[in-house]
Amino acid sequence: AHRTLRDEAPVWYDERLRGYVVTRHADVRLVLRDTERFLSGPPQRQRPLQHLYEEKGWVPAPTLAGRDDPNHREMRALFDHAFRPKKLRAIEPRIESLAHDLIDEFADAGECEFVSQFAVPLPLIVIVEQMGAPSEDMWQIKAWTDAWVQRLGLMQSAEELRWSVEMEIEAQHYFQPIFERLRQEPDDTLLSDLVNTEIPEWGRCLTDEELHAEMMADTFVGGSETTTNALSGGVRLLIENPDQWELLRSDHDRFIPVLVEEVLRLESPVQRLMRHTAVDVELHGVTIPANSMVLIGYSAANRDDRVFEAPARFQLDRDDAKKHLSFGFGTHFCLGAPLARRELTFGFQAIVDRIDEMWFLDDTDLTIAPNYFLRALKELKIGFRAADRRDRGMVSS
Repeated sequence: AHRTLRDEAPVWYDERLRGYVVTRHADVRLVLRDTERFLSGPPQRQRPLQHLYEEKGWVPAPTLAGRDDPNHREMRALFDHAFRPKKLRAIEPRIESLAHDLIDEFADAGECEFVSQFAVPLPLIVIVEQMGAPSEDMWQIKAWTDAWVQRLGLMQSAEELRWSVEMEIEAQHYFQPIFERLRQEPDDTLLSDLVNTEIPEWGRCLTDEELHAEMMADTFVGGSETTTNALSGGVRLLIENPDQWELLRSDHDRFIPVLVEEVLRLESPVQRLMRHTAVDVELHGVTIPANSMVLIGYSAANRDDRVFEAPARFQLDRDDAKKHLSFGFGTHFCLGAPLARRELTFGFQAIVDRIDEMWFLDDTDLTIAPNYFLRALKELKIGFRAADRRDRGMVSS
């Protein structure tokens, strides 16, 4: 479908979504780079079920991703401070040890449900710790973010949509006392930085409504969901391509960095996002009227044969994998990309260190969860032959 769109209709109007789908790599880059004509998020309209937020919780403000400059630039500086490189480097040992601890929990069984036992908890625990949330609440936070992701996906019934909103409001009432405590007693967590750091141009810190929006979109979902989906998608690709698994094991220092980028390219955990036009725009002979929704096809762009040789092939000796657009491009380049790359690197490294062979169990279901914007395996049941840790120099003295 993506190939047909790229070749025959690179700007295609989707009647159901009432938006223009852009699929070629060069065009996606153009849309992402041109922040004058293509504005972030959909045209302004009332949030679905806004009355529920007003009656029971807080109406979430526009997220960082849904803002334009100068507002976006000013707010992003706050997140750049919170995700500064020194802080990320400091948590690398924790990510590495956590990856091995998670494998320890199922190593002797010779099988696992990889999504729930590794791909979900690795980035989720990291972001929970960074945000200073109690670890015992991790799976409840995951339930709230799952509900938010389902609402994002545009595939819910009216009843399901209401359930997602109610879940988000429940999460708001969980986080609100934490915001209030951190205002009185700041600590060294990322969340304390977000709560208490003033944005100079605004002359204030984030409001409750802005903080609640960021809890879902840019911290717990942005900070865990896409990494989860890349980890599980990567293991599926390695099982389906045993020659690439052997290549990886032959020189993991060389190939793990390529594996990270190739998984991000092929799987595209974020399949597409939205912009809207500030003015009429003509592209490939199609006029996109002002105030129209534009659907940016990251997953289609990442398999564009105008950029990638044999784009559908999973290939660890590829030299063009990092040209993918999975983290976006330009002003809105994903601020969590450095953390995600670290989690993927240490996650895949632990898998290579601890597992010699992997296969799908007979009852695994490789169904992709229904979601227009994100690509996620529902489950990934695998069997494996664990490596002899003594051969890897990992036995303590």
